[in-house]
Amino acid sequence: MKKTDKIWMDGEIIPWDNATVHLMTHSLHYGSAMFEGIRAYKTDHGSIIFRLDAHVRRLYHSAQIYDMKIPFEKQEIAKAIKDLFIANKIKECYIRPIVYYGWDEVGINPKGNKVHVAIAMWPWLPYLGEDGLRKGVRCKISSWARIDPRSLPTMAKAAGNYANSILARIEAQKLGYDEAILLNTVGMVTEGTGENLFVVRDQIVCTPPLSAGILPGITRDSVLQLGRDLGYRVKERNISRGELLTSDEVFLTGTAAEVTPVREIDGHLMGNGSAGPITEKIQTRFLNLVRGRDPKYSAWLEPVK
Repeated sequence: MKKTDKIWMDGEIIPWDNATVHLMTHSLHYGSAMFEGIRAYKTDHGSIIFRLDAHVRRLYHSAQIYDMKIPFEKQEIAKAIKDLFIANKIKECYIRPIVYYGWDEVGINPKGNKVHVAIAMWPWLPYLGEDGLRKGVRCKISSWARIDPRSLPTMAKAAGNYANSILARIEAQKLGYDEAILLNTVGMVTEGTGENLFVVRDQIVCTPPLSAGILPGITRDSVLQLGRDLGYRVKERNISRGELLTSDEVFLTGTAAEVTPVREIDGHLMGNGSAGPITEKIQTRFLNLVRGRDPKYSAWLEPVK
């Protein structure tokens, strides 16, 4: 990680190295933090933040599910992100707002602990690598099942949920793969460890529904719209393991992953083992729009001045 100069903590912009938390922080011990992943991109007309409002809303939705009261208004968080971006004097970056409980009380119940908010940002290369973005990645269907929504709310972008992803990612990479794909407890496809998943079968673009136990991704939502605008049939439906392995194309989406092709799953080549034509069209459209080259989607781009 290449650090930047400043971090925003509880209303103040402070030096990166001063942004620390206490050992007894509740969220460190119990995973009771909510966070977001947001991207800022450099365009010909200045820097923009991609779908800032949608990301801030999801942060508040995650906190609401856990009955966690964020001590700032949505507009204050959005402004803080822009102010910090300007203070760091950067052109593009990954942005991580996080809401967490402090150390006032000890025990599982977080009530009684102060809720803190912090925002960090740093330059980030393609999450699954430059080659992965261009040529596609190799994935392993994990032996770990995706957490069941009856156990933990998968709609929330909560830190504790990612223990599931950690196990799956470690397993996949130990076996020589780039990423893991998780099935849910009834054997249906859900998502990667930090990305939503799409398949293309017979020219139809499909992705698992929220009811499968996935995170409602902002990039996923964007790609659903892009697919329709490109003239493809787009469906949200359950996808079996067999359908996944016999798909014409597979790709992953996320703030970090953007639109990343999958070239192989468990030794099975997807299509001809490279990015498929529909994946390439969606990826190109997405990468153009976040760079401000597609005025149709200008409402998704929040300028930073």
